[in-house]
Amino acid sequence: MKNFVFLFCAIALFAFVSCNDDGPYEDYLVARPIVQDAISFKAEAVDVVDPIPIVSSGKIYAYQDYIFVNDVNLGFHVIDNKNPSAPESIAFIKLEGNNDISIKDDKIYADSYGDLVIFDISDITNITIKSRIVNAIYNNDVWLSNLEYPQADFYEYGDIDYSRDIVVGWEVNIERRSVEEYESRYNCDGCVVDSLESFNDSPQPSTGQGGSLARFKIIDDYLYVVDYSNINIFDITDIEEIKVLDDVQVAWDIETIYSQGNILFIGGAQGMYIYGIENPEKPEFISEFRHGTACDPVVVDGDYAYVTLKGGGFCGNTESGLYVIDISNLENPELKVIYPMDGPNGLGIKNNTLFICDGDSGLKVYDKTAVPNITLVNTFEDIIAYDVIPLASSLLMIGDRTLYQYEYVDDNIRLLSTFQL
Repeated sequence: MKNFVFLFCAIALFAFVSCNDDGPYEDYLVARPIVQDAISFKAEAVDVVDPIPIVSSGKIYAYQDYIFVNDVNLGFHVIDNKNPSAPESIAFIKLEGNNDISIKDDKIYADSYGDLVIFDISDITNITIKSRIVNAIYNNDVWLSNLEYPQADFYEYGDIDYSRDIVVGWEVNIERRSVEEYESRYNCDGCVVDSLESFNDSPQPSTGQGGSLARFKIIDDYLYVVDYSNINIFDITDIEEIKVLDDVQVAWDIETIYSQGNILFIGGAQGMYIYGIENPEKPEFISEFRHGTACDPVVVDGDYAYVTLKGGGFCGNTESGLYVIDISNLENPELKVIYPMDGPNGLGIKNNTLFICDGDSGLKVYDKTAVPNITLVNTFEDIIAYDVIPLASSLLMIGDRTLYQYEYVDDNIRLLSTFQL
């Protein structure tokens, strides 16, 4: 009888708890971030290791007999190119949060989650890190890594100090929560669902060469780096004491940087912005050329700028094409011709030849002798073309995990080598 009474009371109590104002209850997946101190994490995120397969090929950079290929957000691969017919991967520089580099006097300047990191490659077999300037490019107090969100019903962040802590993983547990809490959080008008994202507010002999998609550019003793809205300026005269100068705000959508003489040409999703650097520490606005929303690298040769606009997806709704712009009057750039393209990315110029990476449509080669009128002279199909670097005697092109090298032959080019990264 006592057991019966106890069982009856237990059932009644359970019913009361389950049917009160917060019930009924269910099991839900609750995810919480695992954090690590930013200083120790960044120290662990840099290393030089033996060659490894590439995950996602990004930008390329050429320096002396070497090619550096970015592995998006992971670091960059070092390739010995003394023999362009048979390039050899010799190292991988692990640098998390990296997308771009520039090199001068055997020093690599690279980004890492908003920090500027400098490497010494004077001995290519013993690459060392010289220094790291925290938040030099942009303030990265809210560091969000590229971790995928785990499948969960609730995301709880606790008391994370976003100026000190970095999210390095997730812990997911099964916990009892009221159905009402779940439904009120996810099935109501105007509710804000928790998300971690809600917290995220002509080269010199000693200088390498990047492609048209570059965000880094070294000119004399100054390094210019564009983030999403500013030109970041560094005086690198003294490698032991790099000076971080005042930023220059451009727009909220800038993507690339290119130079001709003492003029900077900034490519952005909304247009091309022109700045003078007579005073290299304080670029001054000259003019802009506006266009529809699209991804927008730019290269310049003489009185003309060549801008590829890639529409669709996150790039915007502008139709893809090549814009040829007269910049003989820098204060009043004038659109001359638009050539339709399929899905252009980077581009480059060698004398009177214009190279355009047209995505899945391959590498297209144009004669620009009669600019602004250009003539298609060759197409390398069945490849994915991302960006190019025209060198003195050869052309480098990066595609989908593949490095292509072409040599100039009279007025045309031919494939020299293909290297799977």
